[in-house]
Order: sequence, then structure tokens, then C-alpha cells
Amino acid sequence: MRNLWNNSEAKKLGSDILKLRVYSSRLLGMESDLVLHGGGNTSAKTTIKNIYGEDEEIIYVKGSGWDLATIEEAGFAAVKLKALQRLAELDHLSDIEMVKYQRMAMIDPASPNPSVEAILHAVIPFTYVDHTHADSVVTISNTPNGKERIQELYGSKMLVVPYVMPGFFLAKEIYRLTKGMDWDKIEGVILLNHGVFTFHNEAKLSYEKMIDIVTKAEEYIKDQVEATVTKTASRNNINTVKIARLRQNVSKVWGKPILAHFDNSKTSTEFSGSSDLYKIANRGPLTPDHIIRTKRTPLILSQDHEDDLINYTKAYEEYFREFATEDLNCLDPAPRWAIWPGQGTLSFGDSVKNYKIVQDISLHTMKAILEAEQLDKWHTLSKNDLFEMEYWILEQEKLKRDNTPKSMQAKIALVTGAASGIGKACVEKLVDEGAVVAALDIDPVIKTCFGQDEVLGIECDITDKEQLKKAIEKTIAHYGGLDLLIANAGIFPESYPIGEMDDFIWSKSLEVNVTGHQKLLKLSLPYLELGMDPAVVIIGSKNVLAPGPGASAYSVAKAGLTQLGRIAALEFGVKGIRVNMLHPNAVYDTNIWTDEIVRKRAEHYKLTVEEYKANNILKVTISSEDVANLAVSMLGSTFSKTTGAQLTIDGGNDRVI
Repeated sequence: MRNLWNNSEAKKLGSDILKLRVYSSRLLGMESDLVLHGGGNTSAKTTIKNIYGEDEEIIYVKGSGWDLATIEEAGFAAVKLKALQRLAELDHLSDIEMVKYQRMAMIDPASPNPSVEAILHAVIPFTYVDHTHADSVVTISNTPNGKERIQELYGSKMLVVPYVMPGFFLAKEIYRLTKGMDWDKIEGVILLNHGVFTFHNEAKLSYEKMIDIVTKAEEYIKDQVEATVTKTASRNNINTVKIARLRQNVSKVWGKPILAHFDNSKTSTEFSGSSDLYKIANRGPLTPDHIIRTKRTPLILSQDHEDDLINYTKAYEEYFREFATEDLNCLDPAPRWAIWPGQGTLSFGDSVKNYKIVQDISLHTMKAILEAEQLDKWHTLSKNDLFEMEYWILEQEKLKRDNTPKSMQAKIALVTGAASGIGKACVEKLVDEGAVVAALDIDPVIKTCFGQDEVLGIECDITDKEQLKKAIEKTIAHYGGLDLLIANAGIFPESYPIGEMDDFIWSKSLEVNVTGHQKLLKLSLPYLELGMDPAVVIIGSKNVLAPGPGASAYSVAKAGLTQLGRIAALEFGVKGIRVNMLHPNAVYDTNIWTDEIVRKRAEHYKLTVEEYKANNILKVTISSEDVANLAVSMLGSTFSKTTGAQLTIDGGNDRVI
């Protein structure tokens, strides 16, 4: 474990306790082998002047919902120290009461709720207290004789505590065990199956204690575990239709669209290829804190994914009935990750952020299981202990904070011609509505065009069937399926009268503006059939309804594209897929129109540029954003009972009307 402490950086903070607390907390948060996604907590004790000018002892403790890797001063709740210490003396305190009394002791009621471990931090008599869920330490304790291994490794300088439910019960147990104890004689506290606590009156020394304890565990594992080398599976061998079907079925069990990300990294493929996979994968998570993100066990796939999911759901419901009290409602029984034997893993989530959390946790869990199996055997907490954590009201509150779905949350879209103009605006609008998007374009700039996890930029020529096939399969492996399609890619060829038409220009227009989209629809269909409320919007043109002289190559191609869309509406409709057409006109903020071309066209009609751009019945300009807003609406619930329709967005064109 790297020691990241930088004396020069720390010196700039002086003796400010809170600033040093933020600094060392971030160092801990930077190491995923210590804490993951909001895990762990830290605190610092000091004395301040209260409103009456009196000295008052307080504790700055990490606020619930904050992540150590990015925590700021505002992420620490200031709480009256003596009030927390007195709570530890009580015989009983319910979870709701604990939260209430901790809040009553806060200096600033606008601060976040103090960590559920606040009372425990208050009991430990040192300025700085650090708590992590260090993978290596927990891995050792997650073996049948884990307690003995831990005691042998650290000796008498470590207080080893059997697992106790976090919150008041853990604080009470530590308070009981340490009453009258000389804290200077121990270096830290290890809570079996859970994590490590270190402490000191100096931030640096508390942090370095943590690094030393974890390093010792890592070296122990390294000495006893043989390294293995496994090749990663190729995504080209993955059945992406199976992924899309699994994602559809998991979405139905979950009760909403979700994403499914396929991972074939070394850890995933090695673990998925384990000969005793079914045994080792079903014994529980790395730490109980992970269960609200991953559930107790993953889904393990066989040839028949649907039966696997049915069996998993039944097993979860039985698990709930076995341990639930009458006042509990069963959470959705859908898995949060799946193991595909010999192939890799899939992580599920209702957003990119959430499936990445699941992916990170599952990777750490698989690594720990493989190491523990070589030490002895993977052995975690009982089902009952894990159930208590999963249904602990204070843990469930953490998930509710993320529950702000948008209209297209976790829908998976594909947009062609996405690097600029209408296509780019469509991608941005879809992301705003909660969707993830595969953005395709022949321009290589598409790879860096958006720079966000919700967009997968893929360089692709839609006239190349193999490129298009690989792009769609990459989309499925990355996000899990395909729900929405905007067929926008196109070219506006040079104008020629029919008698002077260049054969290459004519053929190129048909190839890009019609045939490319025919390939797109054909290759997308197997995935759209497995989509959630699937829909397609084809971007046509005003020229379909009101062509002009000299534009036969463009107008005929767009008319053919529209006819393709009408037939697709007839054929796809029986599969539950809507197909509608949108005909824009005079959208001047696209690559087709340069400032010079617009100026010359305005002069030709003896109009100013502004008059030319608004040369329609409503006297309005049409932007790419306007087209995108309507296109995305046509994909959504407002048009849920409409297919085969053709809408214009042109401000009113007298020739079209």
C-alpha cells in the first residue's frame, strides 16, 4: 500500500485540524483497496468557541453521503463531543433515535447527517480517527480461521473485535471492551469481516498506521498466494443478443430500464473460469457494507439465461421470507451483477455511475475471493447478518438519495451522424433526459467529441456493414442493449440537373442516405426487439414533400429513406417497435451550411441573412437543438401510440402545406 503523504503539501495546511482531516481523508479515499464509493469514514476532534464564547469540544465527522476521495470541509459535520460520548453509555438506542440525537448535537443543522459511526469515533480518545474497509485485511478475516490469522499477524497491539452491526451496537461494544483500557498500547482496531480503525493525535501518524497495517496484510497474502495469469476473452466472441435479452429480463424484474455493462478484464475472466464457481461466488460479499449495492450473491449464468434469472428471483424472495419481520417490504429481487462462466461479468445499474460502482465492488470482491480461496476458503458473515445490513434503514437511505430518475433514465440510444449539427444536438438532448448514447460518425473527432461516460463515441462509416455491425455490438457490450435509434447520418451532394447528373454523386447519395440506413435498421432490429419501449426516428427532409430543381440526388435519396421508414413502421410495429419520420428544413447551424453559403443564398433572394434564415410562415429560425427536442420527444412517451407518422419542423413552408 503506497504512502501518499506529502510533507510539503501538509505543511501548507499548517496546524488547521479540519484542513488536515480533509487532506488525509482524501489520501485514504484515493486508494480503492481501502474504500470504495462512499465507504469508510474519518473524524477529528478539536475545541471551538461556541455562541456564548465558551470553549466547547467538538468532533468533525464525515457526513453521510460524502466520498472520502473528494470530500471537502463542508462534508464534515461538527458535533458536540460529550453528547456523542454520553450516547455510548446508554443501554439501548434505535437507529432512528441515534440519527435524531446525533443531529440534535450538531453545531450547524445545515450540515450533512453525521456518519453512523460517529458515536464510535467519539469514544476513541484521539484527535484523528481513520476507518477503512481495507480489502487485504477483510480478505484474511473472511476465512474460516480468519480471527486466528489476524491475531497471529498483528499480535497484542491490535484489538480484534468479532463482527457487530455498525452504528450504536458497534460503538457500544467498543465502549464496553475498552473501558479502562490503555489505548496507547494498541495500534488499531480490526472489526472482523468489516474493516480497520486507526487513530493518533497527529493526522500523519494515524494515516501511516493505516498504511502499515494494510501493507502487512497485503504482504501476508502475497507470500501465501500464487499469482495466476489469465488471458482476457475477446468481445468478438460474446453473444451480444444474449446480453440484450438478459438486460431486458433484468429490467423487467427490477421494474425499470437498467444498463448492463460487460467486463472481460483479467480478474473477471479468471474468476468466471473457476472450476468451483458456483460454490465460491455464493457465499457473500467482501464486506457487509457492499450488500446494498451488489446484493448478497451474483447471478450465475448458464445456457438458459431466463431460467437462471427466474431461479435467482425465487431464491431472493425465499431469503427475504426467511429473515424478514412483518414491518419490512421486499426490495426488488433483481441481481446487481452476473457472472458468465468462462466469459466475464456483467454489472447492472440504473445509471452509468451506479453500474460502475457495482463493477468496482465486484472486481474487488472477486480478487479477494480468489486470494482467500488460496489462503484457505472464502467464508463471510451469515445470511442473517447480511440480511440485517441489506434491510438496515440507514443503509437504504443512502440509495434513496440517488433516486431521481429522468424521463429516459437508463434508456440506451444510438445516433448516427453524431459529431455535429442535428446528430450532436440529439445526443446532448438524450443525455439530458437520462439516456446513454452510442454516438456514431465517420469523422474521427467523434471519439473525443463528448467526453462523458454517458456517451460512447464510435468512428463508423454506416455504408460499411462490418464497421456498423461492430459498432452496434460494441454498444451492446458497453451498455447492454438498444432501445432508441435516431437515423440521422447523411450527405447533401452537389446539385446538378438530371440531364447533367454525375453518376458517382448519384450513387454516393443513395449509398449514404438510403442504403446505409437500411443496413442500420437491419443490424439494429435483433436488439431493438429486446429493447425497453423501443422506438426509431428517421431524419428525413423537407425535400421529400417539396423537392426543388437540381437536388434530385438528395431529394430522391431522402424520399427513398422515408419510404424505407414507412415500411419499417409496418414491419417493426408487430414487434412493438415504433418508427416515425421527421422532416426538418433550413437548419443553418449544421456543417452543410457555411456562413458564406448562407450569405450568398440571402443575396440571391434579395434578403438579409436574418430574413433568409426565418423565411417561413412563422418567421422563426430552426436550430439543430429545435430538431433534437422534437426527435427525442418522438422517441418518448408522448408519441408512445404513434408510428409511421411524418412530422415537419420548418416554421411552416407554403409549398409543403
